[in-house]
Amino acid sequence: MSSGQSPATLLVHGEPIARYGFGEGHPFGPDRHDAFMRELEGQGLLGSVRSLAPRDATPEELEYFHTPAFIALVRERSASGNGYLDAGDTPAWQGVFEAASSVVGAALVAAEALMRGEARRAFVPIAGLHHASRSHAAGFCVFNDCGVVAEMLRRRHGLERVAYVDIDVHHGDGVFYSFEDDPFVIFADIHEDGRFLYPGTGGAGEAGVGPGRGSKLNIPLMPGAGDDEFFEAWQRVEAHLEHHRPQFIIFQCGADSLEGDPLAHLRYTEEPHAHAARRLMDIADRHARGRVLAVGGGGYNRRNLARAWTRVVREFVEAG
Repeated sequence: MSSGQSPATLLVHGEPIARYGFGEGHPFGPDRHDAFMRELEGQGLLGSVRSLAPRDATPEELEYFHTPAFIALVRERSASGNGYLDAGDTPAWQGVFEAASSVVGAALVAAEALMRGEARRAFVPIAGLHHASRSHAAGFCVFNDCGVVAEMLRRRHGLERVAYVDIDVHHGDGVFYSFEDDPFVIFADIHEDGRFLYPGTGGAGEAGVGPGRGSKLNIPLMPGAGDDEFFEAWQRVEAHLEHHRPQFIIFQCGADSLEGDPLAHLRYTEEPHAHAARRLMDIADRHARGRVLAVGGGGYNRRNLARAWTRVVREFVEAG
């Protein structure tokens, strides 16, 4: 990066999204953001990105993807701090509405900056809440920032093909089923086989329905699979994306696929995250004006998430 040149990579971070979590000691605790930021600073990368602050998503923006009734439910239970936002995985707490709105807003800040051409790539650590559906929370995910961003790109910018690429260990069911019949979202997901892991979906035969059939790719891996299995599967992801020529890429880079995560059974090193970031940048350069929005997703071993997410940012920065 030459003197006076703006960084090509944005980082959206700060306290509004750091507070999204379910208490100290919970797998999705509020310490995940700072674990990543310490690693990023420790590797000397913070000065090579342009930092932006999150904002709250507006109710109208949340309604791009979510139903008004569900948004109202989250607001109500956030005020009381009582009950669950789903069948029992995602508890309400006072302020969860505001924190979840900030996660969506952070992803929107990044996506809009990319659409304005202010950078080519962006990373949001606390985002990628891919289990939330249009009408309910699920799996620690309250609002689905990826779904909101995709709908925003369609409504505000008229995009016709947005890719959603997910290497989180869990299937991105909230995105998949919300767009299952919609060819607008080019979906590709490598995950641990749902016969062994939450949410139990994402079989290889799930390729979309109706007009969306063929625009969706699910690649389940057996427990214990590692880098070699990932790289083999990744070739299919690239072919899928090249065929559909996305105009924008959302990259959900959950780190719970690394060996040692307490909630899953894959055995990646950090190399799949680095490889996916590099290759998605190449595809985006050909079809999407370079636009890649990476969101942190899952990851419950703090060292793993810090190092895997930092590898993604390093790949973005070193691409120039």
